[in-house]
Amino acid sequence: MNRESTILPAPLVPVESSRRDFLRLAAGAALMSAIPHAWAAGSDKPEKEEVRIGFIPLTDCASVVMASVMGFDKKYGIKIVPTKEASWAGVRDKLVNGELDAAHVLYGLIYGVQLGIGGPKKDMAVLMTLNNNGQGITLSNQLKDKGATDGASLAALVAKKEREYTFAQTFPTGTHAMWLYYWLATHGINPLKDVKTITVPPPQMVANMRIGNMDGFCVGEPWNNRAIIDKIGFSAATTQDIWTDHPEKVLGTTADFTQKYPNTARAMIMAVLEASMWIDASAANRGKTAETIAAKAYVNTDVDVIRSRMIGQYENGLTGTQMRSWSDKNHMKFFNDGAVNFPYLSDGMWFLTQHKRWGLLGEHPDYLAVAKKVNQIALYKEAASQLKVAVPKSDMRTSTLIDGVVWDGKDPKKYADGFKIKG
Repeated sequence: MNRESTILPAPLVPVESSRRDFLRLAAGAALMSAIPHAWAAGSDKPEKEEVRIGFIPLTDCASVVMASVMGFDKKYGIKIVPTKEASWAGVRDKLVNGELDAAHVLYGLIYGVQLGIGGPKKDMAVLMTLNNNGQGITLSNQLKDKGATDGASLAALVAKKEREYTFAQTFPTGTHAMWLYYWLATHGINPLKDVKTITVPPPQMVANMRIGNMDGFCVGEPWNNRAIIDKIGFSAATTQDIWTDHPEKVLGTTADFTQKYPNTARAMIMAVLEASMWIDASAANRGKTAETIAAKAYVNTDVDVIRSRMIGQYENGLTGTQMRSWSDKNHMKFFNDGAVNFPYLSDGMWFLTQHKRWGLLGEHPDYLAVAKKVNQIALYKEAASQLKVAVPKSDMRTSTLIDGVVWDGKDPKKYADGFKIKG
């Protein structure tokens, strides 16, 4: 379908939080101290002790990277080798052919491969969710000069049909495509008919906007913040404005891998889950994480570009710095008492509804059956139990999105067909 300077450094001290938030974090730290420092012996020993986990240079690769850097992987009998990749298409291909054991990967990419849309068809597995929130929609300063600073004013500009406007996402079945399309459609813009959409790898977004290849894009951090710092764009919306605490990247692999190496898969979940807990335990830990992943081997950008939004300090490029505390919705979450990491069936099903909405799927799939096959809930629960991380009572959750429409997974066919604007 074809119709990814300077800033004042953010302080490395905790932002203000409520007493309840403080107690929650303190409890999380105490819980971590109780985590076992070795994997179970005997039959639970990982079948494969070295695992290559691919990642794209984005802030939300942090838990995979920190699991390796902080040595959490060694506690569970594995060695994680983080492998930097250039594009989501590359991640997809290397997962499918076995060059990568697992990956920090777009939720919708895994489901696209499962159903054979946007690439080869292969049975896939979601081991856990890596993060909620933390993506954004950036518009060019040229649009700002024309008065388009939000969805409504952008729609008014597009309606004038002065020229064709181009918007970029990072992968056709991925999360960023779905956030971009949903946001545009909410404001009355059909992303497949009223504008042109293109696919660009995340690290190339800013350079492509600089030379005028697109008018806007949806991508993960730190590239939205980078566009502001480089004075070429501004943040029109965050993805948490579209869906508060939305699912984003997952730890994905193939079904074959989980069947052949179940203990290794469980160990990967445990190592990355502990890293997620550690990152969210304090602002200082987030600061150390930002410093680590800013390195050339990982995201390869200035640490302050990553750190500010990672601790909830947002500058939107329009009204100056907006300080937000951790209790606000506007930050990337890696753990949040385990609410982030559980692979809800309804989360996976939502991406399928959007694939159907935009014509990527010709017919309705068996939404629930596909999600049950892909999302490795039993494996995740085993890992979470070892770390004493709570799991929800239900495999489904309810959310209200930016347009006021409620998603609860109960009637996915009706939900997918119910949108006024579709492909």
